[in-house]
Amino acid sequence: MNEANTDIDFKKGLDFKNAIIDSFFKLSPRTQIKNPVMFVVYLGCLSTTAVCFVSMINQTLSFFEIQITAWLWFTVLFANFAEAIAERKGKAQADSLKKSRTGVNAKVVEGKNIRVMSADDLKKGMIILCEIGDLIAADGEVIEGIASVDESAITGESAPVIREAGGDRSGVMAGTRVVSDYIKVMVSCEKGESYLDKMVALIEGAERRKTPNEVALGILLVFLTVLFIVCVITLKFFLIYLKGGTASIDHKEFLILISLLVCLAPTTIGGLLSAIGISGMERLLKRNVLAKSGKAVETAGDIDVLLLDKTGTITYGARMCYEIIPAQGVSIDDLARAAFLASLEDQTPEGKSIVQFLYQKFNVKKDNQKDDTICFIPFSAETRMSGADLMDASGKIISSVRKGASESMRQFIISLHGDYPQSVADAAKMISQKGGTPLVVSIDEHVLGVIYLKDIIKQGIQERFAMLRKIGIRTVMVTGDNPLTAATIAAEAGVDDFIAEATPHAKLQRIIDEQESGHMVGMIGDGTNDAPALAQADVGIAMNSGTQAAKEAGNMVDLDSDPTKLLDVVETGKELLMARGALTAFSIANDISKYFTILPAVLVGVVVINGHDLLSVLNILKLKTPESAI
Repeated sequence: MNEANTDIDFKKGLDFKNAIIDSFFKLSPRTQIKNPVMFVVYLGCLSTTAVCFVSMINQTLSFFEIQITAWLWFTVLFANFAEAIAERKGKAQADSLKKSRTGVNAKVVEGKNIRVMSADDLKKGMIILCEIGDLIAADGEVIEGIASVDESAITGESAPVIREAGGDRSGVMAGTRVVSDYIKVMVSCEKGESYLDKMVALIEGAERRKTPNEVALGILLVFLTVLFIVCVITLKFFLIYLKGGTASIDHKEFLILISLLVCLAPTTIGGLLSAIGISGMERLLKRNVLAKSGKAVETAGDIDVLLLDKTGTITYGARMCYEIIPAQGVSIDDLARAAFLASLEDQTPEGKSIVQFLYQKFNVKKDNQKDDTICFIPFSAETRMSGADLMDASGKIISSVRKGASESMRQFIISLHGDYPQSVADAAKMISQKGGTPLVVSIDEHVLGVIYLKDIIKQGIQERFAMLRKIGIRTVMVTGDNPLTAATIAAEAGVDDFIAEATPHAKLQRIIDEQESGHMVGMIGDGTNDAPALAQADVGIAMNSGTQAAKEAGNMVDLDSDPTKLLDVVETGKELLMARGALTAFSIANDISKYFTILPAVLVGVVVINGHDLLSVLNILKLKTPESAI
């Protein structure tokens, strides 16, 4: 996917005109005090401005005073501008994601009529109709019909589940999708009380913390600022000690001391941190990863524990045909042809994957039969089977091909007085234990074999996990699957650890536990059930193919939905950390060099012994006055 396909206008993030306006709004003391270094410069601006006003009233205003005040204000405004650009870019990208969200509509049943209305307007007790492909618009109870429902966005479980009226399988959740048949649902909660709303509450309650690098840099900047403030304040008393005089300070001396303080303060790193963040966001954007803030990119360079949702992240999130296993005495080609015919008109993702698999591996194609000699039986959630009836010219059924869930097929074969082989039952059990889904294929009362469906691991994932392990990042797979299935997928993917039967609260708690142990935690997910964990993690990366809740909770969105790209994110984060380290070293070296450059000019003629100025050795630029030095 390229930038043009994302429907997001990234240029709007670089709104220079509004960023300039924001730079002036950020002159509020409440905003400035958040950055100690620039707050000192801000106070210096106010002081020099006051001096200029006093001089103007006394008609003694000099060009030096105007120049110093202008440069100080420019320094503050430039730092504000860099921060405003970063904020506007992140906000524009986040807003674009929210705007791309399409509202869910519901088909409300009113007697014999159907009225389409927004999901936000649904009330408790309303009845909605959900057909194939529809998103269920609200939490509720099935009161009519039976259907297969894909709940992977909510639960993380890739296999669709059966939902039907009555019994303990009648509850449905908003955000899930009907993949077969139809159901009528009675809305069971008001707006703001659904499962999704509870997830939102968890997301909003999560707080991201500062990284160790951020904490260390903050301490360093405060220490340097305090150190130079002490140096500048004591400088006047040092001059009094050497030259004599009083503690009074005239306008020019005051401006010189303020200018010296600003020159010495680490304003380079204090004012350009936001610019580093912008560069990181741009670098990731070239790799099709959308970062909502520069801080998120920098944090990525520090993570040492990574949690990954299984469904849709490590795996493709849909059960696909992996293998066909013939029954004893049945050729694999006969099983392939029968399975192909039984799946040809099965419009579920599983049915389509079977047709594609058999065509690619066995080159199975539709036989040259007239359409009126085949009657296809579509998949039904009630029977849990699909197939085809072969008929003669008179319309009489001469053979029936069926494919379906193992238990449904067993009962179907028994009803035809056929034999259900123990080898087929064992194969189906083995597939289930591995976390796959077995589908049995038959012709009339004869069982031909088993189709093995499984959630396929994404290509290249094992190699990337090995590379992450080399750079010290431990990977943990989190899934709603049972422990056996989770262990199988974890071994195949090559992760270091896994959490089975994980609820949203369990994922959230694992991240909190890792953070309390001193680790920096990243989280990759795509479902609504991942949203609280994405919000709590130090770096939350949502798949673009995932739900809107996940994309809004994370601070990055992978536009290609490729979790192997995490290595690129980590590399970019480390590049930013190195850039910030280099900028910090430059800033400190620059401050020290200015200290030993400006100070000799300020102290010209102060320390003179036998007609020789002892500080002239340090005056390498041969500056004659403090004004020229500044």
